[in-house]
Amino acid sequence: MGQKDGEVRTDTTWLDFAVELQFIAQAGLTYSKDHFDLERFERIREIAAEMLSLKSGFSMEKVRDLFCNETGFQTPKLDTRAAIFKEGKILLVKEKNGTWSLPGGWVDVNQSVKSNTIKEVKEEAGLDVQVVKLIAVQDRNL
Repeated sequence: MGQKDGEVRTDTTWLDFAVELQFIAQAGLTYSKDHFDLERFERIREIAAEMLSLKSGFSMEKVRDLFCNETGFQTPKLDTRAAIFKEGKILLVKEKNGTWSLPGGWVDVNQSVKSNTIKEVKEEAGLDVQVVKLIAVQDRNL
């Protein structure tokens, strides 16, 4: 989300920053085990809420109820996976728990499904890819 030379910020850039800070904080609170890191992520979440409260005119209590009320990975809870084929083979990556899967992961709050898939493949497999088409959608709550 860094600003490029000559790029003009809009009046809503602060909102993008607050949403991303909340996303980072919530992920940190979900996955961190260290007490001091948890305190830092709580503070990041608080800063994001303060930004929203100041700019929106809503009370901190209202912002916390609406903006900081979830646990777990930030919604929407979408996961993307890439099926990459070459010479009749499909690419799998080894997960931290030792299992194998298609490269992918949770969609970051500031990413589209397409851009997140490209990002995840780069992070997990070191490949630059193009998304060609959507193959399937699965709802785990059914």
